[in-house]
Amino acid sequence: MNSIFLGFITLAFIAAVGVFIYVMVELRAAAKALKEFIKTTECSCAPLKPTLEELHLTLKSVRDMTDNINGVAEDVRELSGSVRDVGENVKHVSDLVEDVTSSALVRVSGLKAGVNAALEVLLKNLFSRKKTA
Repeated sequence: MNSIFLGFITLAFIAAVGVFIYVMVELRAAAKALKEFIKTTECSCAPLKPTLEELHLTLKSVRDMTDNINGVAEDVRELSGSVRDVGENVKHVSDLVEDVTSSALVRVSGLKAGVNAALEVLLKNLFSRKKTA
């Protein structure tokens, strides 16, 4: 039974060595293909270098433009806040003018009513004295 077991171990070892040799050959072919791919990629990257530099400059320009837009947006926010403050001030002034005019209107109305009443009393007294005298 030991000899059969030893035979199986020998066969398994030979099979493992065969698989190992096959894997090594495949790895060597894959490494060779990878080297060729890298060489081809390096050669094809030479024309891409100016394009990549231009892309970098374009991205920098876009970043500067967005920074400028953010600055303008902040200025617009400040302007709208100032316009809102001016609107509130105009409303306050309008309310004050309305209070002053309504107060003056009440005074004028009261003065007019007083003058009318005084004239009426004066005229009644004036005419009533002429008839009695």
